Order: sequence, then structure tokens, then C-alpha cells
Amino acid sequence: MTMFHFFNCAILTFGPHAVYYSATPLSEYDTLGTSVKTAVVYLGTALVKLVCLATFLKVSESDNFDPSQELLKALIGFIDVAGLYFALTQLTHRNISQNHKFQAVGLGWAFADSVLHRLAPLWVGARGLEFTWEYILQGLEANANLMLSLSLAALGSLMWLRKNKPKTLIPIIYACAVIVATMPSITSYLRWGLKWHLPEVVGFQLLTSLTMALVSWQLFAACQKPSSA
Repeated sequence: MTMFHFFNCAILTFGPHAVYYSATPLSEYDTLGTSVKTAVVYLGTALVKLVCLATFLKVSESDNFDPSQELLKALIGFIDVAGLYFALTQLTHRNISQNHKFQAVGLGWAFADSVLHRLAPLWVGARGLEFTWEYILQGLEANANLMLSLSLAALGSLMWLRKNKPKTLIPIIYACAVIVATMPSITSYLRWGLKWHLPEVVGFQLLTSLTMALVSWQLFAACQKPSSA
């Protein structure tokens, strides 16, 4: 029963990444190399963030929400944006379109995040004798993170790679990118500042990530249309 629970949670956590890759044209255009290289960039970015967090953050003895510390975490979190910028603009990609490039980058980024932050807790905890919803919620959280990573990669692609985008959409693109990039701080505030329970936080993440994915898709589609000028 314990291994069955572990495999169920593992499929829920990592399965959507494989399904997304195989169900979209990414598999047809052999973009796996781009996703792997992006995952390596993510690991390097995570290491830089870890050093910054260890250097600048105070060690708190309580779980109380500290606005100054959370603001610092949010600023350090923008290192992820720099990592995505490098993955989108500096990595050598195969001859793939901008549409497939941002999806491959977002997928690799999300998968690396899930492996780094969820695989070990899942392996240790989901095989326990007592059933718990925590790891199912963790899998749902990974799905939300997949959508957010794809959204941020799409928005980054529009900001840094798309030159002839409509000027009226530029503020919206940047505003959406800021919202997605600060989502970890927003959920941290909900969890520790407002004392939301984990199911409520995960529900908010799923709703927000789906909304941002739809908005990003609409913005990307609008920017793909030929300019009337």
C-alpha cells in the first residue's frame, strides 16, 4: 500500500511533464535537449539563490510572517527571471520556432524544480505507513508550478525575443511577468501571513496558474498576429 501511494503521488507530480512533452509538438521537433539544458541552468540558478538566501536572510526561530524577510526573498526570487532570460536567449537551440522554444524551456524549468524540491520529500514521506494528503497536494502544486513556468517562459519570450509586439500589450506583458515571478512570495504570505491551510493555498495556486496560463496564451497569440501597420 505504501509503494502504491508513492507511485500515485509520483505520477501526479512528474507525470504531467511527460504528458505535456509527448502530447505537444515538442516531441516531434526533438526539443528534449533544450529542456535538459534548461534544467541544468535551473540547477545553477537554484545554487545562486541558495547562497544568497544563506547570506542575506536571518534564521527565524518561528513560522511568523516577516515582511522584510519576505521582501528580500522576493527580490532574490528574481534570480529565476535572470536564469530564464539566459535559457531563452543564450542557450544554443535547435532550429525550432519561438513557440516551441519557450515551451521546451518552461517544461525543463518546471521539471527541474519538481525534482529538486519534491522528489526527496516524496520518496521519504509518501512511503510512510500512514496515508496523508500532503503529498497529493504536493503533486497538485507541481502541476500549478508547471503552468506558471510555461507562462513565465512565454512572457519572457515576448519580452526578450519578440521585437514587433503591439505597444499596447507591452505593459500588460510586463505586469503579468511580475505577478508570475512573485507568486512564491504571494503564496508564502497566504500560508504564513494569513494562516491559510495548505489545501486552500494549493487551490489558489491552481486557480491562479490556470488564469495566468490562459492570459499568457492570449498575449502570445495576439503578438503572433501580423501588425496592421
